[in-house]
Amino acid sequence: MKKSMTILLALALALGTMTACGKQTDSEAVDVDLPAFYTELEEKYQWDENYMADIEGELLENYYPGISDIPVTQFVAKAPMMSFVVNELVLMQCETEKDAEAAAAILQTRVDSQAEGGAWYPESMEAWGKAQVIRHGTYVAMIASASYQQEMADAFNALFA
Repeated sequence: MKKSMTILLALALALGTMTACGKQTDSEAVDVDLPAFYTELEEKYQWDENYMADIEGELLENYYPGISDIPVTQFVAKAPMMSFVVNELVLMQCETEKDAEAAAAILQTRVDSQAEGGAWYPESMEAWGKAQVIRHGTYVAMIASASYQQEMADAFNALFA
């Protein structure tokens, strides 16, 4: 009886250990408030309320064709409207990982088209060439910044560390 009980307990312990090792996606592990993250960037880089504007409506569809068809739970798209300095951000939480994959593809198309001549000026195209599309589970970011590219990318990635 003791031997059977010992084996049964050992099996239960092994089973419990294996279920604890289940894969956890980034989106399940972390709940990120994207508007709050943007506000932190705005404060850190001292962008006043008139510098970065929402990208919405027809402009949103022109910049990122198809993005408005993707179901999201959070969405922030900002760019300076009166500046030659590259500084464009899209932060989104999609409903599914498949949606996030589609969003990342759309955002990467924007990065590639700007880097390959759409940005017109050599300095702007160079900055767009360093832009990043980053995905963590259902979260996607497109960060294009001439001045703070790696800093902002690192800050976004740190939200999921």
